[in-house]
Amino acid sequence: MAPIILRNTYTIVPAEPTWTGRFPLAEWDQVGTITHVPTVYFYDKPSDSFQGNVVETLKHSLSRALFHFYPLAGRLRWLSRGRLELDCNAAGATLIVAESEAELSDFNNILGTPEFEKLVPQVNYKSPIETIPLFLAQVTKFKCGRISLSIRVSHAVVDGQSALHFMSEWGRIARGEPLKTIPFMDRKILWAGEPLPPFASSPQYEGKEFEEPPLLIGKTNCVEEREKETVVAMLKLSKIQLEKLRSRVNTSEYAEPARGFTRYETVTGHVWRCACKARGHSPEQPTGLVICVDVRSRVQPPLPRGYFGNATLDVVAESTSGELISNDLGFAAGKISKAIKNVTNEYVMTGIEYLKNHEDLKEFQDMHTLGRKEGPFYGNPNLGLVSWLTLPMYGLDYGWGQEVYMGPGTNDLDGNSLLLLDKNEDGSLILATCQQVAHMEAFKKHFYEDI
Repeated sequence: MAPIILRNTYTIVPAEPTWTGRFPLAEWDQVGTITHVPTVYFYDKPSDSFQGNVVETLKHSLSRALFHFYPLAGRLRWLSRGRLELDCNAAGATLIVAESEAELSDFNNILGTPEFEKLVPQVNYKSPIETIPLFLAQVTKFKCGRISLSIRVSHAVVDGQSALHFMSEWGRIARGEPLKTIPFMDRKILWAGEPLPPFASSPQYEGKEFEEPPLLIGKTNCVEEREKETVVAMLKLSKIQLEKLRSRVNTSEYAEPARGFTRYETVTGHVWRCACKARGHSPEQPTGLVICVDVRSRVQPPLPRGYFGNATLDVVAESTSGELISNDLGFAAGKISKAIKNVTNEYVMTGIEYLKNHEDLKEFQDMHTLGRKEGPFYGNPNLGLVSWLTLPMYGLDYGWGQEVYMGPGTNDLDGNSLLLLDKNEDGSLILATCQQVAHMEAFKKHFYEDI
């Protein structure tokens, strides 16, 4: 593939004066991944009906969008005890313009390649945190006329739901339309307040997801596994295949007749079992599965529509490879379902209290999510599977038409997986998964043959 050449870098500030000042973050904003999460969109060549200039359209509409979503134009600041706050100083977001002589005919041919990485804005985490933009975008124009738009957004400021809310409204502004949903900025709803009364009947938050995940039996660290070569695959699960899995899991002895297992619980249980088989674990090998749960509708009262911030938390389902493989799919799905059901209002509130009372939050923060050498490692014998099934991912139109492909920007750590709707076929799903090269072919085999 022809090289990608950076042409210009712009700092985009809000179009009008915004509120400025120090913006306290909620406890959940400050733990887990606090780096930037990348996403990439590809577009066909703009049609003749689009009369504008792509770069100027993006610049002006981003400026207008930042007026409404002003926290993304700010910067983070470290406080004592590993706490962060947001300085709403209108310092601006970054927009990069790049070009390539490549003829972009097949998106799948560049996924995971070094050139693909260059389509995504790079962030230097060695810089002082108060100098790092919270939102970065890069538009790359290809010789064939196609366009890619990639973004990186700080997970310390927003989760996936809020990031996609911003992207959707940015698109509406670019098309000359009014906002559909005004962002709700008040994060005091998820602040730690007065000490909580004891909750006797519900699961209590214990911070398990911040503990070191299981290691391979006989190993004292994960260094060797972390260094192994990985590969990314996009695996399609058709509507018929999904229905077959759900029929099987919901007629198992572990199913609850009144509810049944969800798509996510079903497919994730299947992925967990396939990974254990492909990795060749011994039956007694402990394994953990990290699950990201959106709490917007789980807290009481539910968070307001348009809540702009982080409202997700991770939970861990645990088992052994032997248990998962020797039992049917319903066993794995049941483990996942139980972990998700534990996330009640009481669980979230006790979690906020737990973090509030912790002396230093730095031990719960991951500044190295996209690096290989440091930070938590959820690869072999573990994995993490994030659901994008309910996120408004598709249909992002800036005036020249909707995207023809959308996906994660990078996903190169062993065990990292995403579950997405198939844009091109109703009822089908896409699993974006990273596995060790030594395990991928066996994983694919089990993924399809075990349906």
